[in-house]
Amino acid sequence: MRSRTRRGAAAALTVLTAAALGAVGAGASNAGAAAPQQRQIASSVLGTDHRITLTALRSAEDGYAASVRLQVYTRSDGAWKESDRVTVGDVDGWFWYPLTGTGAVCRFSTASTEPAPLTVSLLVTPSIGCSDPVHYVVKEGRVYAG
Repeated sequence: MRSRTRRGAAAALTVLTAAALGAVGAGASNAGAAAPQQRQIASSVLGTDHRITLTALRSAEDGYAASVRLQVYTRSDGAWKESDRVTVGDVDGWFWYPLTGTGAVCRFSTASTEPAPLTVSLLVTPSIGCSDPVHYVVKEGRVYAG
């Protein structure tokens, strides 16, 4: 009888230990998910003063969704410093895989003028094609709807 009690206690202890380790492992895997996956999909330097980048940001809630961030950097004291950022389209309004695949950027045009016109068109899906172009103006390091 003692042997069964010991086996039962050992089994219960094993189950509790496994559950505790599973909870710790789940917490550790969720901690790594805090920073969204991102990939730069386009970049342009305007003269010596401004750099513009487009970055795809994978959604934390939906692995198929993504946002696109347009950032403007201004050269200051020999280093690039972010001067403005906007979201292109809706937050999580794009699809991650088309944005990070071949042909993701349909149009990304800029000019080294002040103000600098900027046009962005991205691949929605291969079957739908490209988005309508979105126009911006970069003036003194800030982004404005164009």
